[in-house]
Amino acid sequence: MANWRALGAHAPQAECGAVVKADAYGCGLSAVAPALARAGCRTFFVAHLSEGIAARKRLPEAAIYVLNGLPLSAGAAFAAHALRPVLGDRDELAEWAALSDGRLPAALHVDTGMNRLGLSVPEALALAGDPVIERAGIDIVMSHLVSAEIPADPLNARQAADFSRLRAAFPQARASLANSSGTCLADDTRHDLLRPGYSLFGGNPEPDKPNPMRPVVRLEATILQVRDVEAGATCGYNARWTAPSPRRLATLSLGYADGYPRAASGRGHALVGGVPCPILGLISMDLIILDVTDASDARRGGTATLIGDGLDIDTVGANAGTIGYEILTGLGSRYVRNYVE
Repeated sequence: MANWRALGAHAPQAECGAVVKADAYGCGLSAVAPALARAGCRTFFVAHLSEGIAARKRLPEAAIYVLNGLPLSAGAAFAAHALRPVLGDRDELAEWAALSDGRLPAALHVDTGMNRLGLSVPEALALAGDPVIERAGIDIVMSHLVSAEIPADPLNARQAADFSRLRAAFPQARASLANSSGTCLADDTRHDLLRPGYSLFGGNPEPDKPNPMRPVVRLEATILQVRDVEAGATCGYNARWTAPSPRRLATLSLGYADGYPRAASGRGHALVGGVPCPILGLISMDLIILDVTDASDARRGGTATLIGDGLDIDTVGANAGTIGYEILTGLGSRYVRNYVE
């Protein structure tokens, strides 16, 4: 919970919420959400109705907003579970207003540059003072930053300026713009409610700087077998790697079925006894082969660290040609998960 507190400290005048979509970024909603609530978090964001229903079972008192909006004819299910849709077009707004009649809260999503979901800025401004806003119970006006992790990107200032106009147009609602990286930008992105997600789980909100977040996820795999091979030997499907000299190999009980990306084949590494050990050949569904020639601790029944001990999720993502978000959210169901609060 230290990361949630640290992010909130960037704007002590604001509330710090938590985005726990995608099973709390792969870390397990059932454990993560109650822990955040115990730390003091009162407002949560998920992506889908099903996630909201799962979150409500663990968070009986929290405000839970569903980012992907109000699916057609889903209003009754939202109301039944006291979930708050993030409304992104006039049809959603009208449907929720008819159901809510001012009794059920919701958020208004305005697009300031992402062009994914949300009303346009002119559409939203035209609704200022419209009775439908009160009838829909709009208590938050929000938007989403396009390039918050790049502080010098002019889009940040442009979006912040547009959002300031929106905040002024809806004074009855709280304003929320800052995601994880936005929390680390200037005050004109922080407003009333922060919405960190990735950084809660150890991701770096400022990629051009040392990571201020504490690591959260540690991923280890058991070494199933260790073998010595001669120069010229190959390993893995399609013999993609050939030993340049006598080498020692270890096979791990983990593969792409567990969410470790196949794209890391021949690019990433793991740690055995703190020693970096390259991934060899193609990662297969259930197994990974390492070169452990320099790792004296490598033995059957031992462990290799794939995330942790300085090998963070951003590095693992980069080694696989992707981002740490994908690494986290892809973590599979076959792991034994141990939670330490």
